[in-house]
Amino acid sequence: MTQLGEIQQAILTGELDAVGSLAVPESYRGVTVHADEADMFEGLDSRDKDPRKSLHVDDVPVPELGPGEALVAVMASAINYNTVWTSIFEPVSTFKFLKRYGKLSPLSKRHDLPYHVVGSDLSGVVLRTGVGVHNWKPGDEVVAHCLNVELEGPDGHNDTMLDTEQRIWGFETNFGGLAEIALVKANQLMPKPDHLTWEEAASPGLVNSTAYRQLVSRNGADMKQGDVVLIWGASGGLGSYATQYALNGGAIPVCVVSSPEKAEICRKLGAELVIDRGAEGYKFWKNEHEQDPKEWQRFGAKIRELTGGEDPDIVFEHPGRETFGASVYAARKGGTIVTCASTSGYMHQFDNRYLWMNLKRIIGSHFANYRESWEANRLIAKGLIHPTLSKTYTLEETGQAALDVHRNAHQGKVGVLALAPEEGLGVRDHALREKHLTKINAFRGE
Repeated sequence: MTQLGEIQQAILTGELDAVGSLAVPESYRGVTVHADEADMFEGLDSRDKDPRKSLHVDDVPVPELGPGEALVAVMASAINYNTVWTSIFEPVSTFKFLKRYGKLSPLSKRHDLPYHVVGSDLSGVVLRTGVGVHNWKPGDEVVAHCLNVELEGPDGHNDTMLDTEQRIWGFETNFGGLAEIALVKANQLMPKPDHLTWEEAASPGLVNSTAYRQLVSRNGADMKQGDVVLIWGASGGLGSYATQYALNGGAIPVCVVSSPEKAEICRKLGAELVIDRGAEGYKFWKNEHEQDPKEWQRFGAKIRELTGGEDPDIVFEHPGRETFGASVYAARKGGTIVTCASTSGYMHQFDNRYLWMNLKRIIGSHFANYRESWEANRLIAKGLIHPTLSKTYTLEETGQAALDVHRNAHQGKVGVLALAPEEGLGVRDHALREKHLTKINAFRGE
């Protein structure tokens, strides 16, 4: 049996105390992009770029373990938009991020390689910890959030997201979670929720924490009871968590989706006010350069029809260019548009009269700090927020999984198995799972 096989067997049989005594292999399989292929899609439109051509599964060396770090045996991971962006080399090649990080210190130089192991989610088991790590030990079952910080300067010490050396692990750093072994900072680790399988536990990390900060945290929209919250892509990887947070927090979500199937998922989560933008046929852009305010008005009227005449207190924005003008228009006087990502384009356009004369606010939100991520994971562990996993692929099928997300052919989150040989493993608290099984499976159609 290989060394990775021994590690896998110990985890699957529950012999976690033995993990620390097992040898760490010299190499592992990881999903990579290659620096010498960064121009492979040059001249193609984004929609025509195929992650199946750029994402590879390679044997790569296990990186040196530094102070404050941990090596994790990855049981499962998940696809995020940043993996799609990495795979199509947009808006820039991630090798620029790795090169810049590599100049920071001798330790960060490890990340500047001609290949990039991608992925910003994982569930798994700690294999080794570096000097100075006291809260985690080999054999601990964990999930990881994706905030990588240095915290050597003052700026990050009120909010680690403001650290001058803040990066997203597996996107702006190497050795990510779409692999059999991952390298993380120890302050990325959180306890794996006991009632979830490996693939379910891996899927919330990035999007759940992002939605928590963006909507719930005082660093984001600071949502309160009774707020009307307009949620774009409300059944998607990010929006599905925003929908749950709105419902849990006593707010009133207005869920915008693109199909009857996605509308039904929102209703399964408990939302009552749903707009199927496909059925309504909204066209916010007349052409590539000009938006249509009459469509904004029609959209706003639909929202008021559903809410009994109320405009949104909060607009949960992430599509970006396609929807941003409508979002600024639709928010109530004094309302808030909170934005992250921009999956349909980064260059936003809006009519500033609706912002300035109506005293609206735009808040930029990016991932979450450790405390926010911990709180978001705690809610998962307590069964108050649920994973939105819809489908799971193998490591070798990661290219197809990324293509699904790239083409919006998915619902919720798409998972990837690493060392877990099949779905359904890793559950420790069966009673809590049984209590919430319907909601856990909401995106699977079960």
